[in-house]
Amino acid sequence: MLDEYTIRIIKSTVPILEKHAEQLTYHFYKRMFSHNPEVIPLFNSAHQSTGHQQKALAGAICSYAANIDNLEALGSSIELIAQKHASLQIKPKHYPIVGQNLLASIQEILGNGATDEVIQAWAQAYDFLANILIGRETQIYKQHATTTGGWQGFKAMRVIKKEIESSIITSFYLASLDGKKPPQFKPGQYITVRVPTPDETTTMRNYSLSNQPGEDWLRISVKREQGYKANIPDGYVSNYLHDNIDIGSILEIAPPCGEFFLDITEKHERPLVLLSAGVGITPILSILLSAVTVMSNREIIFIHGSLNENVHAFKNNTNSLAKKHHNLKVYYRYSDPEKPENLRKGMDSTGLIDAQFIESLVSQRDCDYYFCGPHPFMINIYHELLAWGIPPAQVHFEFFGPNQELEKKQLQ
Repeated sequence: MLDEYTIRIIKSTVPILEKHAEQLTYHFYKRMFSHNPEVIPLFNSAHQSTGHQQKALAGAICSYAANIDNLEALGSSIELIAQKHASLQIKPKHYPIVGQNLLASIQEILGNGATDEVIQAWAQAYDFLANILIGRETQIYKQHATTTGGWQGFKAMRVIKKEIESSIITSFYLASLDGKKPPQFKPGQYITVRVPTPDETTTMRNYSLSNQPGEDWLRISVKREQGYKANIPDGYVSNYLHDNIDIGSILEIAPPCGEFFLDITEKHERPLVLLSAGVGITPILSILLSAVTVMSNREIIFIHGSLNENVHAFKNNTNSLAKKHHNLKVYYRYSDPEKPENLRKGMDSTGLIDAQFIESLVSQRDCDYYFCGPHPFMINIYHELLAWGIPPAQVHFEFFGPNQELEKKQLQ
């Protein structure tokens, strides 16, 4: 444990860190990639270019400093980081590299504010957190290795099927080369895909699994990101998969990870509400497929939002599920439908998914909510559920970006 003196110093740095946090993290990544280029493939270049990585780290540093005397408050954040690290194969050997560059960046950015006492305190605080994460990640790696069908590191898997789901989303079905059945992942989790880059290195992306656990294959459903250019990393991997990967292709895959999932062993009588928009349907579909299999007596409401019918993926699949399971109701919401006259009364509608629309479809507010989609969708749903007074334990989401963006919106 950290001593009281170290804790006091760390907490005293909160104001200056909050003021310079993003400047610090931009400098940190630039410094680390210059001094230790070997770690570059471990980081998402798209998130670097958009600033998401820097903002996420800035928020994490400030949150850690502010809660250094109450680390229980950071439990969910630590699990999220550990799962993400494990998905990218971060190992103990990488922590000294990060620590050295972080402490050096604190000195270089904070100047006179980075006294010897501050640097020493932050060195201890970093080592303390690093040991927590290393311990948790070691457990995750062990679980990957010992789970039936599991593995460590990256494993070659063959694409056995490629299926167009909409005008922008394509599914890739992956099977083990050795014929072994994939591990029993948790519905809502993701895998990591590693692909070569034009500069003869590699890059990685996380993609949610869109199939139900227990199949002989894993399925990812990838949205083609538009506007990719050779010198801009945004969308490189999605376009690479769409354009270069076909049936028979081999992909490098890391084991399933993620703290966002439906625990199918939990028993609740309150309704289960699944909300998705755009490609956010991928983890929600996996959750839906699992829920209807084991929750035959629980009310399940699935609501999906799309721009129009052309980009709406898996509509036939969810319609088919609704016909088979009496306890499932499905609804679709289009912000700009191509043919409004073809919308089905009672199931399809025009507009956005908001609290008023959700309340018109559920029997009560007291439900378990799982949601995933674009940032504006996520932010709106998150704060509307908070306004309803839904307990945090009943609100589950997969947010692709710095989680502090959700909180900041509440203050605007």
